[in-house]
Amino acid sequence: MNAEDPLFILYTSGSTGAPKGVQHCSGGYLVWASMTHEYVFDYHDGDIYWCTADVGWVTGHSYIVYGPLANGATTLMFEGIPTFPDASRFWQVCEKHKVNQFYTAPTAIRALMGQGNEFVEKCDLSSLKVLGTVGEPINPEAWNWYNEVVGKGNCPIVDTWWQTETGGHLLTPFQELQTQNQVLQPTHFWH
Repeated sequence: MNAEDPLFILYTSGSTGAPKGVQHCSGGYLVWASMTHEYVFDYHDGDIYWCTADVGWVTGHSYIVYGPLANGATTLMFEGIPTFPDASRFWQVCEKHKVNQFYTAPTAIRALMGQGNEFVEKCDLSSLKVLGTVGEPINPEAWNWYNEVVGKGNCPIVDTWWQTETGGHLLTPFQELQTQNQVLQPTHFWH
């Protein structure tokens, strides 16, 4: 297989008009997904990584399948909703599998925040090392809740920006450069 051979085609969300088909090639995409997964989430051998996205979207392709598996990571795949059977579902999964890196959308964070802290507090989340957000901007209230209640102030939050066309992160802070309760300017990745 050559580096420029097609790997897959995904369609954009259509937020700027009609959805467009985007073809990613094998070599460049795999290197990018692997590199950004490793550096952004500070992945190390033996870590348990969980991205809650749908595998049918680019986030799922890049950060459930290709990036983690190219790094030899244990990656969780989840089917369901975060509030069934109750709002502790995500946190129960994190506890059971001792998740180290957790990556989800601000919409999910806000929905879980609205259910109350008790659903988080009844689970042992001490295995978490890095928290991530994807898909939309995160508002300050949700960021603070994610940081203080889920991460207990001990987990850097990597707020990522990218799109289907890029196949991986373009703007995000490196987690190892953050200190507790500090938001940094994003690192620029150029693909």
